[in-house]
Amino acid sequence: MAAAVDWALAEKVAVRAAGREPFAESYHYASLTTDFEELTALAEQQVAEATGLRSASGLARARVTDREGWVRANIASFQRLLRPITNRLEENLASNPFAPVASRVAAAEMGMVLGWMSSRVLGQYDLLVVEDENPEDQDIVYYVGPNIIGLEKKFAFPPREFRHWLALHEVTHRAQFTGIPWMREHFLGLVAQTVDAVDPDPKRFLDALGRLAADARSGKNPLDDGGVMAILASPDQRLVLDQVAGLMSLLEGHGDVTMDRAGADQIPSADRFGAVLRARRAQANPFTKFLQKFIGLEAKMKQYEQGERFIEAVEKEGGTELLDVAWIDPANLPTIEEIRDPQAWIARVVPTVAA
Repeated sequence: MAAAVDWALAEKVAVRAAGREPFAESYHYASLTTDFEELTALAEQQVAEATGLRSASGLARARVTDREGWVRANIASFQRLLRPITNRLEENLASNPFAPVASRVAAAEMGMVLGWMSSRVLGQYDLLVVEDENPEDQDIVYYVGPNIIGLEKKFAFPPREFRHWLALHEVTHRAQFTGIPWMREHFLGLVAQTVDAVDPDPKRFLDALGRLAADARSGKNPLDDGGVMAILASPDQRLVLDQVAGLMSLLEGHGDVTMDRAGADQIPSADRFGAVLRARRAQANPFTKFLQKFIGLEAKMKQYEQGERFIEAVEKEGGTELLDVAWIDPANLPTIEEIRDPQAWIARVVPTVAA
């Protein structure tokens, strides 16, 4: 039976598409591992003090990787995440003579997307832990060295400050998923609901294309709300995707707010770092902007801004104590509509807390 995705080919395409950062050979590269080991430990302490969230999984572990290493780690994560879909596709394609071709086409497309992403990403916390795999490859905070060095050189960033700033953001995400007892399982449960509900029937794809055309005719860009996944989703899946969007907006906004607060006295260039990275996102060329929309990255970028505005409004109303209500129970998490309307979330959860 042909695999739904030729993962080995996807990795080769991604590595080739990733290219090389000219500054990857810089003599500064050697300092990355030492710096991030030290700064990740420091950031973990600062995040715990700023948020009250302390990981139940032990100390954070930093790993500096190159683009190829990031691709390999994410290929492994995608294989685990998409297994329910690929298994069903393989069953559907079992008697199809074009299955090997489809497998290679899917691999090429995925490889191109991952290759492009590997040239942009700076850090990542990998929460897709699988219990029966090598513990050394789990619960890792990744830093993509060539991309970090490239930005430091291009914009004359003070390296230690910039690395500390990045570490604060990624360690905040780890604290969210390992310091809130139910968060990781809740998030992965939402993702599993989405993946399990995907119907590989070609008719569903054609129906989705019809909705895409209808949206375009009405003047709405159908990619704005979450990329191609949102287009292909059924109404039930859209409800789950909206839950995921609300959760990720909260977590990303919380990550940015914590990053600014936890190291404020030690990272005087933080405002400049944020301004440069926001401009970097906005200055993408037309193809890049389309790709960001297509795969849902533009929607993810909006999550940072919406999440920060939500947290600002909530804390203005009731301080960090009111925001902490969101961490008590999954039922207290804001929906994407409540992220955009913080008063609606406050009105919903405050009576519950008072009771």
